[in-house]
Amino acid sequence: MPSLNFAAFGAGFWTTFQLAGWREIGGTNCVAIYNRTAAKAEAIAARFQIPHWYSDAREMLDKESLDFVDIITGVETHALFTRMASSRRLPVVCQKPMATSVDEAEDMVKSCAEAGVPLLINENWRWQTPIREVKRLLDGGEIGLPFRARIDMVSGFPVFENQPFLRSAEQFILADLGSHILDVARFLFGEMGRLYCQTARVHADIVGEDVATVVLETANGCTVVCELAYAGNHLERDRFPETCIFVEGSRGSIELSLDFQVRITTSRGTHSRRVPPPRYGWADPAYDIVHSSIVPCQANLLCALKGEGTAETTGEDNIKSVRLVDASYESARTGQSVRLV
Repeated sequence: MPSLNFAAFGAGFWTTFQLAGWREIGGTNCVAIYNRTAAKAEAIAARFQIPHWYSDAREMLDKESLDFVDIITGVETHALFTRMASSRRLPVVCQKPMATSVDEAEDMVKSCAEAGVPLLINENWRWQTPIREVKRLLDGGEIGLPFRARIDMVSGFPVFENQPFLRSAEQFILADLGSHILDVARFLFGEMGRLYCQTARVHADIVGEDVATVVLETANGCTVVCELAYAGNHLERDRFPETCIFVEGSRGSIELSLDFQVRITTSRGTHSRRVPPPRYGWADPAYDIVHSSIVPCQANLLCALKGEGTAETTGEDNIKSVRLVDASYESARTGQSVRLV
């Protein structure tokens, strides 16, 4: 099959890594890019040899011959650009968070379904190499039935330095990082029946929350605690942006610790190995584990766009993660647990 032509929406922090990911896997050509600030679109176009750049999204969609679009803009624009593309019967790949609300996410899914085109979410966190290994071990059943788990992404990394817009976000860590971590919880343990959430704001100069704890209960009774923090405090061991996971099962445990160490403990003892991610020259070393996960995620989405397989992170799937984020904010606001089913 010939390469698919696509247009990118957005020329911000993540765009260079998203475009590099598409190039890494091959099979696509970015033929146009839009950004509301024309100079930014022009700069990215020059860097990646993209033939055309626009400051008007509708003009781009009207002039270009495309096989799909890749939306890499702020979450507040995702629904608008998805409707623009679906109205032209163009498949949509969209950055996470998928939407600002459940209603907005449902509208995005509906508009693409009515147009008969796929809506795919570029939710790459679950594609991290060590997280996939934890999933493989869980599915192997060696530790039995999981009954308790902890997923931690706690860091003192100065995230606001290269993404300053996050300082003014009314909803921060649950919407931004929680979209990833709650999706990982679903990926590893299935759908959730209930949750309880508490949040805090440690940084005095931001609007939203930078610390959150979410306690989830799966449909089969496993308790999953998700700890999220960008508190900016000084941690003895801070390996941003690694995710740590510990799972207790009826016959053993699995642990993913810092430096990509994966341990499985059963009656036969403890077996440990390091499961590092692949490294790419275009990745930011500070985000290495995250940027490397863009490649398998986009490879999965490309297979679906070509009709050669099924995408994991569709709009229909990711809306379930959006509901977890929404319910977490509701719980934090009310101080009550939220039943999901």
